[in-house]
Amino acid sequence: MTDRRITAEWLQNNAIQAVFDAIERHDDAARVVGGAVRNSLLDKPVADIDIATTAAPSVVAERTERAGLKVIPTGIDHGTVTVISSGVAYEITTLREDIETFGRQAKVRFGRDWTEDARRRDFTMNALYCDRSGAIHDPLGGLTDCLERRVRFIGSARDRIQEDYLRILRFFRIHAAYGNGEPDPEGLTACVHEREGLRSLSAERIGMEMKRLVVAPLAPQCLLLMENHGLLEIVTGGVSRIAHFTAFRGLAPDVPEVDEPALALAALVGFVDEDMDRLSDRLRLSNSERKRMHGALAAGSGLIAKPVDPAAVDTRKLLYRHGRQTSVDGVVLAYSRQSATPLKRDLLELLARLRSTEIPVFPLKGRDLLANGIAPGPDVGSVLERLESCWIESGFALTAKELIGRI
Repeated sequence: MTDRRITAEWLQNNAIQAVFDAIERHDDAARVVGGAVRNSLLDKPVADIDIATTAAPSVVAERTERAGLKVIPTGIDHGTVTVISSGVAYEITTLREDIETFGRQAKVRFGRDWTEDARRRDFTMNALYCDRSGAIHDPLGGLTDCLERRVRFIGSARDRIQEDYLRILRFFRIHAAYGNGEPDPEGLTACVHEREGLRSLSAERIGMEMKRLVVAPLAPQCLLLMENHGLLEIVTGGVSRIAHFTAFRGLAPDVPEVDEPALALAALVGFVDEDMDRLSDRLRLSNSERKRMHGALAAGSGLIAKPVDPAAVDTRKLLYRHGRQTSVDGVVLAYSRQSATPLKRDLLELLARLRSTEIPVFPLKGRDLLANGIAPGPDVGSVLERLESCWIESGFALTAKELIGRI
């Protein structure tokens, strides 16, 4: 145990203390482990809270249920139970130690040794525990690494990677999110040496890591390393443009869209529609993510071919054709691809106009044409399309009556 303590609100609230009350009986102990501890030490937001315990999974379920908490046996056969306390979900896992490892199919047994449990984890900064009072337990010396923002594998980096090749991406992603300076040399060397193992991973697992990596603070530096060492092409299956992606990320924190994974991936590798589809398939992106990438490319396509002049962009025409969010996405994507980019303040002024300008509404519908002598059939659509073009070219100024006069 170290002298360092965690005093975060999430540890002091009644919800998690009720979980400790339920589990810590008959010499069993429970400690928060991993990301919640790491993030609290680095003053980062805490999303998920994982708890490790000496109590067996069935005992955890029994005790917490008896205490009136909701129990979900998410992975009870593998040692994990999810407990809901005051609406907050806590994933509780019994201490484990490896007997044999076969890649991700390690043969484990439940135990009571905190150090052995820590040795199963990936990075030293993730092998930190804190008890209910906030006292930190550091079996492997990860506290110093965490405070110095050094992402270091536990034990042999190559051994940890061979247990699960996703740890290659996690090494870059966690360094991009929490690291400082250059990545750990031993870890980087091991990732490069074992890079072919990335081909064995499922698209879903790669996609989850990449979506988190591309929005992390040091993403441009880490992705450049991945590209230079032959890892990025294995992941994306195509050519990346790190300079464009760096310009895109350089808009943070003024442009919230740079924190959207789908748009960040589009900035990195999406140059034509085929790229968007390839990447969506390769990373198993959702339909909404795929749609957003295609929309941004379509909205920005007219701007990408030439330097973006924010003052010359017809905001109302862009908004009418693509909608508000897609128009903003398109401008941001176009900006990131310019070799001679406009001043950032001019771009921000354009984005402000796109966010605030009222979107024009075409004043005619098909029934208006029918009421004015156009027979039902394909002519209705073609006439409506012609009148809409006239209306747009007029700067959205023509009224419904003036448009009817042009039938």
